[in-house]
Amino acid sequence: MKKYILSFSLLLGVNYFSLAQNATPHVFQDEINAFAKADSLHAAIENSILFVGSSSFRLWKNINESFPGYPIINRGFGGAVLSDVIYYSKETILKYHPKQIYIYCGENDIAASDSITPEMVLNRFKDLYTIIRTNLNTSVPVVFVSLKASIARWNMEDRIVKANQLIKEYIVTQKNVIFLDVHTPMLDANGQVYKDIFVADNLHMNAKGYQIWQKIIAPTLVK
Repeated sequence: MKKYILSFSLLLGVNYFSLAQNATPHVFQDEINAFAKADSLHAAIENSILFVGSSSFRLWKNINESFPGYPIINRGFGGAVLSDVIYYSKETILKYHPKQIYIYCGENDIAASDSITPEMVLNRFKDLYTIIRTNLNTSVPVVFVSLKASIARWNMEDRIVKANQLIKEYIVTQKNVIFLDVHTPMLDANGQVYKDIFVADNLHMNAKGYQIWQKIIAPTLVK
């Protein structure tokens, strides 16, 4: 029975991937084209560590300096939601055949609409994870970086915490994937988000915020 469920899940992932690739041109196409152009000018190093997802990765401009000695490719784009990463999974993940994958996405899903539930975010992550596992070596380590806390989206905190919980519970049932909590370290002793780790929009992080992430991510990088 378990074998049947797994086979059906993989088939669903392949079909979802096929549908995404046949969809109409997307709002982030210019950024994807820019990635392709960059790759044509400077071929990506084989066995790189890939960071993919939304603007919290995209705006980490000094990510290579944050992890010196590691071959990192940053493919965070736009204000991506998980369906965007699924749509562009071939261009932003699969083509690189990375030796390790970090994913930060799902926060914008929650912010897109009050109707987006944590369960929906979980299912979208499952779809993306299935695509990765179906198309890349199953031994490739995957790291899901938890949805962060922020001042701007503090009113969504309950849904963000719930989405993190559901994804973590799913991840512990899988192989070669870990859930990395960056949410808790962004809170003070009173459980309130630190006020001095964001830029003016109170959503995206400043250097101090990225330092928190760097300390958490560094020990998990594949040597």
